[in-house]
Order: sequence, then structure tokens, then C-alpha cells
Amino acid sequence: MYINKAMLFGNLTRDPELRSLPSGGSVCSFGIATNRVYKKADGTKAEQTDFHNVVVFGRQAETCSQYLKKGASAYIEGRIQTRTWDAKDGSKQYRTEIVAEVVQFGPRSSGGGQSGTASSGGTEQGGGGYSDAEAPQKAPKDDAIDYPQEDINPDDIPF
Repeated sequence: MYINKAMLFGNLTRDPELRSLPSGGSVCSFGIATNRVYKKADGTKAEQTDFHNVVVFGRQAETCSQYLKKGASAYIEGRIQTRTWDAKDGSKQYRTEIVAEVVQFGPRSSGGGQSGTASSGGTEQGGGGYSDAEAPQKAPKDDAIDYPQEDINPDDIPF
């Protein structure tokens, strides 16, 4: 048995681009940036950012192009695929992409804090099951709790 599975959570690096296939279906492509923090050999922290190309097909592609924007966070689940083609100058070109099967939208920075989900079946779900008119109101920022910023040390985690 072979497994080709990718799971990413990151921020969009560009607005989604929606196109139509000759068959009439929709395809949407966008980029996602992920980062990781690690400790170097000398004990200092370092951060690395990776950029991924994502492709979504069908009704899910239309939903992604409608609701996702540059800078928005999203969870992507799919498979890795590398395409090859010959460029006009005769050189061989390669592009490695994540073909998304599940796209889950991250929290919105403005408006209600709802998140949506689109899966390969093309379903879309609101974050809390409320319509915009009946969504619970958030407390004003003046009453918000200021939690202290803590630096979590991975060495302190017991597992």
C-alpha cells in the first residue's frame, strides 16, 4: 500500500485564481505559506518558511475563490502531484502542487469570527450554525482579557 497525503495549515500568499476547464469544470489555484520554528545546533531559534502551490477542482474551487483572499488562513488536505510540460523555448518545466481534497477556511479577522468548510462533496458549513442576523455578538475590545504572552519551550512539554 502506498500513501500520498499532504496536510497544511498556513496563510494564502496570493488571491485565488479561478479558471474553467475545457470540460466545463472549475479549477482554482493559490499559494499557501507555512512556517516552522526550530532550534539550531548552537541553541538559537530559527524560522523557516515554505511556499506551496494548491489546486482545487469543482464546486469547491468556486467556493475557495469566493471566500478566500490573500492573507487568509486555511487548512488544506490533499495529495502531492508534480506536473511536467515543455516550455515554448523547448525546456522541460516542472511544478509540484497539492491537489486539495479538503479545504477548511480559517477564522476571519473581520466580521463575526465564523469559519467555513468546503470538502470534496462541495458542502459548506458555517462556523457556529448561525446566520449573520442571529450570530452572537462579541464583547467590545475594551472588555477583552489581556492574556500574557508566553514563550512556550518545547523542552518543557512532558511527551
